[in-house]
Order: sequence, then C-alpha cells, then structure tokens
Amino acid sequence: DVPAGSSHFSTPPSHIFGGLVWILVASSLVPWPLVQGWVMFVSVFCFVATTTLIILYLIGAHSGETSWVTLDAAYHCTAALFYLSASVLEALATITMQDGFTYRHYHENIAAVVFSYVATLLYVVHAVFSLIRWKSS
Repeated sequence: DVPAGSSHFSTPPSHIFGGLVWILVASSLVPWPLVQGWVMFVSVFCFVATTTLIILYLIGAHSGETSWVTLDAAYHCTAALFYLSASVLEALATITMQDGFTYRHYHENIAAVVFSYVATLLYVVHAVFSLIRWKSS
C-alpha cells in the first residue's frame, strides 16, 4: 500500500507551463498546420488530463491503492514523450520560419518552444520519480 500523502499526480509547474504552451501556440502562427495541430493536441490533452488527475487525487479517489501509482507513472511517461515530440516539432517549425512572419510571431514561437521544453523537463522529472515510486511499491 502507498502511505497517505506519498503519491501525487502532478507538479503544479508542469501544469502551468503546459497551459502557457497551449496559449502561446494558439496565438502564434506556425508555418505547418500539422505541427501546430499536434502541439495544440499535446498541450490541451496534458492540461486536461493533469487537471483531472489533480482533482481525482484531491477528492481522495486514489484511496491509497497501488494502481494509482501505476497510473501516475504511465501518464507522466506518456506526457513526457508527447511533450518531447511536440517540443522538437515546434522548435523545427520556429527555426524554419521564412519571410512573411513578423518578429512578434517569431518571438511567440520562441516562447512556446522554451515553455514546451520546460514542461517536457518537468514531466520527465515527475515521470522518473513516479517510476521510482512504482518500482518500490
């Protein structure tokens, strides 16, 4: 069994940075619609899933069961992989931006890339700790 208070589903910073990625990508112009669509899907999916898991944890739906530790590890590993792919694609799209884009659009995309990599890092860190906790349970 998992001791009370030893398992939590999300780090608030990953949730915050994920929301920032969502906002920045929605307001920016990405030259490739498929890239923008994937980055939007990842940021919205992770934002909604993380919010749902936080709410479920806060209302005590986990009941100290080890299956929640497995869910936590699986979700954060998936979110980390999704965000890594989205970060790489957003960076590639930003690097290849051609004429016709203003500096404002370019800077928005740079900010989206930075926040996306920060969210990736936070999800990876949480995934590592979740896997350690899963292995010991």
